Amino acid sequence: MALSADSHDRSLWSATCEEPAPPAPPFGGEAEVDAAVIGGGITGCSAALSLAEAGARVAVLEARGIGWGASGRNGGQVIPGVKLDPSELAARFGEERGVALARAVGGAADAVFDRAERHQIRCAPVRAGWIQAAHAPAALPRVLRRAEEWRAMGAPVEVLDADALARRTGAVGYCGGWRDGRAGTLHPLAYVRGLARAARGAGAALHGGSPVVRLSRRDGRWLLETANGGRLRARAVVAGTDGYTDALVDGLRRTLLLVQSIQVATAPLPPAARAAVLPGGECVSETRRLAFYFRRSPDGRVVFGGRGAVGEAESPALFAALSSALGRTLPAVAGLPVEHRWSGQVALTLDGLPRVHEPEPGLFVGLGYNGRGVAMATLMGAWLAARLHAGTEAPLPVSRVAPIPWHAARKPVIAAGIALAWARDRMGRAA
Repeated sequence: MALSADSHDRSLWSATCEEPAPPAPPFGGEAEVDAAVIGGGITGCSAALSLAEAGARVAVLEARGIGWGASGRNGGQVIPGVKLDPSELAARFGEERGVALARAVGGAADAVFDRAERHQIRCAPVRAGWIQAAHAPAALPRVLRRAEEWRAMGAPVEVLDADALARRTGAVGYCGGWRDGRAGTLHPLAYVRGLARAARGAGAALHGGSPVVRLSRRDGRWLLETANGGRLRARAVVAGTDGYTDALVDGLRRTLLLVQSIQVATAPLPPAARAAVLPGGECVSETRRLAFYFRRSPDGRVVFGGRGAVGEAESPALFAALSSALGRTLPAVAGLPVEHRWSGQVALTLDGLPRVHEPEPGLFVGLGYNGRGVAMATLMGAWLAARLHAGTEAPLPVSRVAPIPWHAARKPVIAAGIALAWARDRMGRAA
């Protein structure tokens, strides 16, 4: 049975990446830095770039290769904001802080596209917007309220009725939605490799094949020990492991629900399908509890994703169901061969919000992006770097590491929910 961990090399992104993997030899021996970064994904590479540009001595320790995890396997949708609307952020954190947080996360796509341009990252950035489609009449009022809230904050918003949405996407079955012009798409593996290249150019050391097996604090400094015998001392540590978080920081993994996001990519679209499916280049996601999302790839395919299995093993049945849903959703693509299938782990939090943790002095953690990792992880890396280097408080308040009480029973509970959602989809019922 195929494992999700092995699917990185099967992805469309691995097959089409124009940014070469940056040199990242395994870390051995001993060294001392100002900041050690655990994880070579978007969070870690964004933090390393910000720190190196500020003049800090930085080393990145990645267990596998740069962009190997969710950062190099996601759908490449660059969506600003978080799962909560501006009014919900204000209700949770108070008017002043909630509005400030909404403005900060509303600029997350700007951070991505600015970095891609400034560092000339060959990641095919396209800022054509994101469409959120209502899958059922009951979902439409909330979608329209969300659009109006962001419009009131100055976002370029366009409301779409069912006919307009069908013309813009080529999809069937949606009741309407909205388009956020701040958003866009890119090649995710190329983007994270480009961030790493830029960080290395600014002076950061990159090390792949260097899993950190022990993290301890001695004499006011951190000691990171790797599986191959390396010992790295650092004044401070940034942990950016998200969907690949392990037991290195006590209790951290138990704060997250880890599930697979699975994706398929078709053969390149023929001319008629190119004219029908996303002719304007937007990306799309919908409002089901376990939503589908889709976009055009830089080489003219449809990339279509949804929720997969729980655990390490991929589910052939769920990949088959995803391919079937692709044909139902986008009739112009039905019958077109699927040429790539892959998966990656997504880290979910119970309330849909990312987390900033500082469990010990000098240890900075950011994770829990709930499927919006390209934009939010870029921002989070910059936030953690500013906190470490300049003492700047992040717009998202620091929270304690609080494990989910029923975490030990998570796999059967989540698997049952996913199976039910897929069954309802096959029966044509709203989830």
